[in-house]
Amino acid sequence: KQGYPRRVAIPAGGDEMELRSSDDHDPVTDIHYHWTMDDWIREKKVNASRGKCGDEIDLMDQLYPQPTQVRLAFTRDPSEMTITWTTKDHHEKNVVRYGLSPEVAMMNFVSYSISHRYTFGNYTEDPCPYSYTSGFIHEALLINLLPGKRYYYQIESNGRNTTLGSNYSFVANPGPGSDVPIKVIHIGDVGIFGTSVMVTKQIMDRMDTNDFHSVIHCGDISYANYYSPDAELCGENIRQRWAKQEVWDTWGVMVEPVTRSVPYMVTPGNHELDMWDSTRENNTIYSKRFIMPGNERYYSFGLGMVHFLSVSTDESIDVNSTQHVWLDRTLTYLNQNRDKWPWIVTFQHRPIYNSNSKHKIWKGRVFNTSSRYPNPEIRGWPKDYNDLLLKHKVDLVLNGHVHHYERTWPVRDNVTVSTSYDNAKDPIHITCGHGGKSLYMLEKDYETNRYDHMDKPVYVSDRNNTVWGHCE
Repeated sequence: KQGYPRRVAIPAGGDEMELRSSDDHDPVTDIHYHWTMDDWIREKKVNASRGKCGDEIDLMDQLYPQPTQVRLAFTRDPSEMTITWTTKDHHEKNVVRYGLSPEVAMMNFVSYSISHRYTFGNYTEDPCPYSYTSGFIHEALLINLLPGKRYYYQIESNGRNTTLGSNYSFVANPGPGSDVPIKVIHIGDVGIFGTSVMVTKQIMDRMDTNDFHSVIHCGDISYANYYSPDAELCGENIRQRWAKQEVWDTWGVMVEPVTRSVPYMVTPGNHELDMWDSTRENNTIYSKRFIMPGNERYYSFGLGMVHFLSVSTDESIDVNSTQHVWLDRTLTYLNQNRDKWPWIVTFQHRPIYNSNSKHKIWKGRVFNTSSRYPNPEIRGWPKDYNDLLLKHKVDLVLNGHVHHYERTWPVRDNVTVSTSYDNAKDPIHITCGHGGKSLYMLEKDYETNRYDHMDKPVYVSDRNNTVWGHCE
């Protein structure tokens, strides 16, 4: 199948299986995909009884000469699409050709990219020095797209071209007022674990038989900060002292079969924004790796009959905050145009409804001077945010952070609950945080003498913490 790995490693032993000719090189195909949970359990890489993710997949040399880590994203203009990719070197000519035909001669439009690279780490001021310089990250904007049409594209960069065909194509935004049913994939908390690879393959399989319009990733994207094979050498037993940037490259290659075909919209999680949880990334790398609308943390975009709003849960949303003012004004505008966007969906990292005792309901943060990396106060959660959801009749709230699946009934203030989804008057909250990281199991932890799940609240319709996966 096009887009599937050329080589598949067999964890239980045996020779690799050739799926495509070796001269049809694609960096995506160099990932060794582990296809089944049984293989991981047999190799003792996954403790299924406790929901532990598989070991991190091997980091790869990402300095490919040809374009890699290709990723699409929407802008606020439905007639546009952004494309990013990475190369080892930088030549003067870095362009995207695109059109309505897969034949390059019929790709009548050209977009030139801007390019940048970054350095992260510290050579001298840390007992565990680390320094990384990225490849060249290229960003191009495609314009004047016709609503709902399939476009084919070819990237010419660093003296190399991507291949032609359906692997490098996408469907343009249907545009406001469209009655086309919208299909999206919702995922969170992925990383580069063996279980992350399995979930990525699940999504690839679903894309074979479904035309999805977008992927919504609700934070905790690569877990670069938790990659720790060498941590003990640096006096650390949990993580590197610096977020390991090669993990971002490996994640970018792992998900490329998805991201080069479907716009991939992200919102930051605590492992992208929080100073400690992100191991000093503190939003700097998120903003360099992704092109999202607006300020890239909280923003909105329309997709056919649905309008999506990204909300940043690691920032304040009290009535005096910039995020609250933006969200209130944007939702007011959308409600005045419900004929264009009858559905309003917010997506974020931390849920404000949650039956798991490990993370509980997000209530923000009070400044803590004893923290290793003190963070500013995070105010307004959950009340001020929930007030906006109810005031503006938001239909659906998508979350990550909690490593399980959970869906609420239409709920208002933890109290008023309707046990029907027909003509729902209040928001429905869906947590999909089982994209690869270890699951939060429903069992007693004898070290802490607690259960990872609280008793099922009345507002919870369904929950599951026994499998990894994604939501649609």
